[in-house]
Amino acid sequence: MKKILVETSARHIHLTKETLEYLMGEGFELTPKKMLSQPGQYVSTTRLNLVGPKKSIANVSILGPVRSVNQVEVSLTDTRTLGASAPVRESGDVKGSGAIKIVNPENGREVDLSEGLIVAKRHIHMTLKDAEEFGVNNGDIVKVKIEGTGRSLVFDDVVIRVSDKYSLAMHIDTDESNAAACSGEVFGTLIKD
Repeated sequence: MKKILVETSARHIHLTKETLEYLMGEGFELTPKKMLSQPGQYVSTTRLNLVGPKKSIANVSILGPVRSVNQVEVSLTDTRTLGASAPVRESGDVKGSGAIKIVNPENGREVDLSEGLIVAKRHIHMTLKDAEEFGVNNGDIVKVKIEGTGRSLVFDDVVIRVSDKYSLAMHIDTDESNAAACSGEVFGTLIKD
């Protein structure tokens, strides 16, 4: 069976154009630092601080391009550090999610988001052709087996996300990556029930 690249998605921020310009200045645009596996997506050179009720996390990357909604993706460990609450959700599903403050340490500007803080649900990006090859559909829930890391495990509750704008890759957060001892290039095997 065809293997799926498993990538670790560290904490990051997605901002609307309006929020980005408020925090960084009118007309500000993100500068790509590193392109990501998903077409058109990149880590920018801009970093901001997250401030929770308990503690802060500094130097969090903003991913580009800008989005239609503000969203901050963290791990469950990060929520404990921040003293914040965040549900496990698919990216983009921010209604009623956790609150968080985002601060630009250079100019002191800050934004209090009443919602937008989530722990991203583990997922696999697939094109229509990939989905056909794997025999799955958008929204299906599958398992993925990770082997050869010294801490092999099976991830359950993995959602399939299908679009021809995607490139085949599974995304897990840093907690999940550490649990499976993922380092370097790691591949998983899809298991359907």
